[in-house]
Amino acid sequence: MGKATREAFGEAIVALAEDDLSIVVLDADLSKSTNTQNFMKKYPERHFELGIAEQNMIGVGAGLALCGKVPFVTSFACFLIGRLETIRVSAAYNRTNLKLVGTHAGIGIGDDGTSQMALEDVAAMRALPHMVVLQPADAEETKQAVAWAAKHVGPVYLRLTRQKMEDVHGADYKFQFGKCDVIWEPETKPKHYQATIFASGGTVPGALKAAKDLLPRGFNARVVNACTLNPFDDDAVGRFGADSERLVTVEDHNIIGGLGSAVCEAAAQRALGIPVVKIGVRDFGESATGEELYDKYGISSSHIVEACLRNLN
Repeated sequence: MGKATREAFGEAIVALAEDDLSIVVLDADLSKSTNTQNFMKKYPERHFELGIAEQNMIGVGAGLALCGKVPFVTSFACFLIGRLETIRVSAAYNRTNLKLVGTHAGIGIGDDGTSQMALEDVAAMRALPHMVVLQPADAEETKQAVAWAAKHVGPVYLRLTRQKMEDVHGADYKFQFGKCDVIWEPETKPKHYQATIFASGGTVPGALKAAKDLLPRGFNARVVNACTLNPFDDDAVGRFGADSERLVTVEDHNIIGGLGSAVCEAAAQRALGIPVVKIGVRDFGESATGEELYDKYGISSSHIVEACLRNLN
C-alpha cells in the first residue's frame, strides 16, 4: 500500500518551498492531520497557525495572495468548504491566487464519522467560476498536482484522502492538467468495451480491482482516472464513449454535482446515446472503517462490478 494523498502533499509542499520562497502555509489547528507539521518545523516564519477559525484563515490567505505570496490554506475538506461564502468572494470572485487544500475527504476517512466527512465539496467548488478542482489518485499524482498548483495563477481546490492509496501511476507518469488518463485496460485492447469506468481519488483502487475481476468473465472494461474535476475533460468522455457500451462513474462524494455529473454533462452535450451508470454516496455517512463504509454505501469494487453488468442485454 502506498501513501495517503495528504502525506504526499505534506512532502511535496516542503520540497517546493525550498526553491519557491513565496510559498506559505496556513493551518486551522490541524497541522498534524493535514501533514504540514514538517513545513512548520522547516519554515516556521512561513507557517501561520490561525486556530479553529477557518473563515478568518481563508481571508488571511487571500490577503497574503494579494501581497504576492502563494498561500496553501489547509484543513479538513468539510471544515474548509463549509466556509463557501468566504471562498466565493475571497478566492473565486477576485480570482485570488489561493490554494485550498481539503484533506479527509469522503466516507473513506472511516471512524471519524458524519461531521467530518466532506461529501458535497466537489459540487460546491465546481459551481464557482474560475475555481480549479483537483483530486489525485496516488502519491506521485499528488506531488505533481501540487507542483502544478503552485505555479498556476488562480484559485485551486485540492481534495485529498486520509486513507492510504495504492500507487496506480508508474515512474514515467506526467501530470496533465485538465486531462483524464487511462490507468488500466486489457493487454489485448479490444475494439469495443462493455464499459469504461471513470474514477477519482479514493475510488480508483476499487475501479481497478473491478475491471480486473471482470476480465475472466469475458467483460472488457477500461479504467479512466479523472484527477481534474474542474475544468473537466469533456473530450475524454466523447472519445471513450465512442467505443463503449456504457460509462460507469464511481466517486466518494454525493451522487449529485461531482464526477458523475461531470461525465453526464459531457455525454449529453455530445449526444453519445449510451447509458451512464453513476455510483456514489446518496446520504450522509456514519462511523465505521473506510472499507465497511465503501461496501455499505455501494462504492466498493463489488458494487462497481454490479454497475458494469447491470441490465446488459
